[in-house]
Amino acid sequence: MAKILCVSNQKGGVGKTTTTNILAMGLKRLGRRVLCVDFDPQGDLSLSLRADNRVEMQNSIYHALKGELLAVQTIQHTPLCDVIPSNMLLSGIELEFSGKGREYLLQSCLRPVLPLYDHILIDSPPALGVLTVNAFTAADAVLMPIKPDAYSLKGLVQLCGTLEEVRRKTHPQVRAAGILMTHFVAREKTCQTILAACRDIAGSLGVPLLRTTIRRSKAITDAQIHCDDAFAFAPKNGAVRDYQALIDELLEREVF
Repeated sequence: MAKILCVSNQKGGVGKTTTTNILAMGLKRLGRRVLCVDFDPQGDLSLSLRADNRVEMQNSIYHALKGELLAVQTIQHTPLCDVIPSNMLLSGIELEFSGKGREYLLQSCLRPVLPLYDHILIDSPPALGVLTVNAFTAADAVLMPIKPDAYSLKGLVQLCGTLEEVRRKTHPQVRAAGILMTHFVAREKTCQTILAACRDIAGSLGVPLLRTTIRRSKAITDAQIHCDDAFAFAPKNGAVRDYQALIDELLEREVF
């Protein structure tokens, strides 16, 4: 039965989609059965995994949520990973579903495919609306990547507030997998200052700050541009090794 991890931050540019992609690649290298769910209307995860997410394809997560297709019918088996793609149609869900129980749409949609995979990774949108609440409600744990800047710290408090609200209202068992510092440069004083502040905030919120940090790297960006597996594209790159350390830590914490 699959464990579901949601990767989330309402602030863009923190490495959310990149982290989802590379975690999937790393878990596949361990022989795990992995499904990625692109739950962001921008569809960047779909593109990075070589999925066809054109609106006219009519086989995205949007169509599964509406009940027009079963989730299994929307899965694309790309050379990189199995993925349920997304596109801009998904942005209409908030308006189309306004009644009671709309927070459980994704959970209900994914339930039949849980036996088919070991891990399901959800890339949630950079917002704190109904899509994010759906993603949290469907997940076993939420990973929170942030950049070393003051705006990320403010957003972290809001994100944890949303997670706590989901715990109270729809899914008491969902837990914080941890806060992940990305774009990190150890020699920069600002990064160290933000990391220390993040440690204090994490302590006050009761959320773990992961010991793994992901350093800034052009190779990671290049791998995404080429829609390639970062572990194959730049196996000796420092940031790629950081992501391997992240997988090891999440396994140690029994997130995976």
